[in-house]
Amino acid sequence: MAGHVLKRILMMLAGYLVAVLVGLLAVAVLYAVLSSLPNAPEYFDVMGVTPIAALAVPPLGMFIYFLTIILTGMQTLLFALVAELFSLRNFALHMVFGAASAAVGFALIWPDADINPERWPDLGIIAAAGLIAGLVYWLIAGRDAGFRRPLFGR
Repeated sequence: MAGHVLKRILMMLAGYLVAVLVGLLAVAVLYAVLSSLPNAPEYFDVMGVTPIAALAVPPLGMFIYFLTIILTGMQTLLFALVAELFSLRNFALHMVFGAASAAVGFALIWPDADINPERWPDLGIIAAAGLIAGLVYWLIAGRDAGFRRPLFGR
């Protein structure tokens, strides 16, 4: 039993760390793609180039990664524990958890994001990246969520 719980905790941690990385890549890709649309804000171009700067200056990339972990860690831990305790294995639910966690993390940086219409596109992009991160988390750790072992099967 203790081995199973330890395995689940390690899978949750690995899933979260990889999901944060994929989520950050998704943010960059979404900004880059959306910057080509007509009437896109000019700062979308800069947001699409930011990953290149993060790769060129590794401390900047690590700062962005760890800042994202700090901003999304608590709500993600809460969602992951709920999923584990209730053995919630639905991929859509994990995607919604990811979007909500990303949106809350964004709201921690810009508290007026929900009432400021200029920040709504950013909030949508961050939430969309959270959907992708939630799917990645589900692929790594969420498919087998639950501290209890199944009675039959694996």
